[in-house]
Order: sequence, then C-alpha cells, then structure tokens
Amino acid sequence: MRSAVFSSLIFGALLSLFLSGSGSVYAAGAVAEAEPEKGPNRGRMLREGDFAVELSIYETGVPPEFRVWVSNDGELVNPRQVDLKVVLTRLGDGEDHIEFRPEGNYLRGDMVIYEPHSFVVTLTAKYQGHEYRWQYDNFEGRTRIESGIAESMEIDTETVGPARMSETNRAYGRLIVDPEQVREIRARFDGFVETVQVGLGERVKKGQPLIAINSNQNLKTYSIKSPITGVVIQRNVNPGEQTAGRALLTVADDTALLAELDVFPSTRPQIHQGAPVSVNIKSLETPLLGVVKQIDTLMKPNQATAVRVSLQDIPSGLAPGSFVSGDIQVAEYEVPLAVKRSGLQAFRDFTVVYAKVGDQYEVRMLELGREAGDWVEVLGGIRPGIEYVTGNSYIIKADIEKSGASHDH
Repeated sequence: MRSAVFSSLIFGALLSLFLSGSGSVYAAGAVAEAEPEKGPNRGRMLREGDFAVELSIYETGVPPEFRVWVSNDGELVNPRQVDLKVVLTRLGDGEDHIEFRPEGNYLRGDMVIYEPHSFVVTLTAKYQGHEYRWQYDNFEGRTRIESGIAESMEIDTETVGPARMSETNRAYGRLIVDPEQVREIRARFDGFVETVQVGLGERVKKGQPLIAINSNQNLKTYSIKSPITGVVIQRNVNPGEQTAGRALLTVADDTALLAELDVFPSTRPQIHQGAPVSVNIKSLETPLLGVVKQIDTLMKPNQATAVRVSLQDIPSGLAPGSFVSGDIQVAEYEVPLAVKRSGLQAFRDFTVVYAKVGDQYEVRMLELGREAGDWVEVLGGIRPGIEYVTGNSYIIKADIEKSGASHDH
C-alpha cells in the first residue's frame, strides 16, 4: 500500500514539476539562453569591444586546469602583458581563487579545477590600463526542487560525517537444537520395560515419569523421570523389551535453538567466537540477533565448517531444521567520513551523491573506500557536515537529466 501511495506521489509531483517548469530552474535557463560562443581552443569566449578572452578547462593528460588565451582586435596578446584572475563560487563550498602565470602563448591557472565543474565564474583582466570583468553561470549536475515537492516525494537527507562500519560475511544453514540441551534417557539398572508413558514428539516436563522398568537385580519396579522440559525426539523402546544398556528415549529442549551455519575455507579465518551475527529466517520480518558460540574444528564432507550461533529473544513457533542465513561480523571500525549506500548514484563516469543547499541539489563526485552494510567510506569529494540525499536520490538524478545539465566548459 505504501508503495502504491509513494508511486502516486512521485508521478503526480513530477508531472506537476515538469509541466510547470518550477522544479529545475536550470532547464528553463537552458532554453532561454543562447549557446555560448566557443573559441579556437574550445573555450568560452568573453568579449568587450575588441578585447577578448578565451577561458577553457584543459584536461588532456593533466588534471583539469584553466588555460586562457587573450586577444585584442583579433590578434593574440602576449600573456605577460595581462593580469588575470578567476574566482569560482561553488554551491555551499565557498570560493576558489585562481591566479595565472604566462606559459607559451597562453595563461595557465595555478590550481586543479576539481569536480563538479559547477560554479559561478567571475573573471577580471587588466590590460594596457583597462580593467575588464565578466561573470556567468557554469552549472552542471545541479537542480532546484521546492521544499514542499521534495517532502511529498520523500526525498530524505542526512549529514556527511563519521560512521562505525561493520563488515560481515554471509553464510547459510539451518536451525538446530542446542546439543547441550539434549538428554539421552537410559536405565540405571537394566531390566524389563513394563510401560513407556510418552510417545515420539510428545512434550514433557522436568520430573515427569517416562518409563517404568522392572530391575533384573532385585525384580523391583522403578520409574525413569525426565531430566529436562522438552520434546521426545527419539523413542527406541517399547513395553516388553529389555533395556540392554541402550538409549531408550531422547528428550530435547526445542526452545533452545542455535543457528548452525556452513562457513567455507576462504572466510573461515575471519570468524571468531563471540562475533555478532544477524540471522535471517524466512518466517520472520526482522532478523534475530546472536553471537558465534562454537566453531567446529573438523570439516564437513562439503568442506564447510559448522559455526553455531546462540540466538537472543527467540520467538515461539520456530522449528529445528528451518533454513536460515546469517551475516557474521568479521570486522568493525570507525571511519572519519562515510555516506549511506542508498544515496549513491551514477553521473557520467563518477559515483556521486547529491548535496543539498537550501532548495538546490548538486552532484558531489566521490572517491570511495571500504563498503560495509549500509555505509560506504568516503576518501574525498565531499566535506564533513554537508547535507546530502539518502532516500529517493534517483528523483534528483532524473530531474538533472531532464534539465540537460552538461559537462560544458
């Protein structure tokens, strides 16, 4: 039901958004503005009278950097005669101030232009006593969605910061009765079995009479009582038989369940006694929590090692033999910066999240590290404290793609 309501909200809101043009302000701008003039070096041309500047982000064989060619009355100007500066104003990330030095017939910027290449560009140039200034928007991977629409679409956000990450390995197995809670019932003195008072599968209480035996030693009848509360899981005797030193009944506490998981040699060295485990059972909506209790030293015929997990808060109705899967914790550590896996999206050749500043959203290209559970470690690309989209981030991606925001310099 929630899925249907959510889908209705998305499509209704998106339809309203797209038809009204109020969602992505940059889409409207792309239609209204003429294509910027390009220079011979594929950079953006900025002109005032006969004076012209071509500003290009150059990234062939080097990290992205600004290169500038200056001309006057159609002729290239010696770059040593020009004093030029560029300020990039980024969404929520302050300003980058770039100085330039002559190199060949152009000016070369003194810093790497990190992704995204989305900013307001302010360029000032001084030449022969004149000062020139231009400012323009160079946006990519950015959109605006009003807060009410974002709320109706359930676009959730969190703040980038440290996280405790827990790496797990998944293993499969089944529920078993705890071997420590199984009792074999034998006669203390061999004799003739007069009665068996319980049947296979019958539930018994601790102290309940189970079998009456007439002793071979003194011909007196004595009773064997159940040592625990549980279920009769084996019955190997009937009235009229001799006990003959064998196990007559087996009683197990079927509420004392363990998860027995098969772990294979590639992951076995990572698993240790006491490690937390999350056990998934098909009949339960939420996993059961437990810890590794026992690790067998011998391998099974399938080359797996049995790892037994004690469980907490076991609900009634679970039966031994039920198939389970378990996520066994193999490492836990703190990282200084991490994002939720649910927020990740693909943008060009990058993995990104969408930073939120007011009602604007913009890509942040990430350098990622280790992954564990819901979290992914961030090595670079976003600053601590930035608000980013964690839920329904694909809606932001779709709106940016609709706007046609391109990687244009």
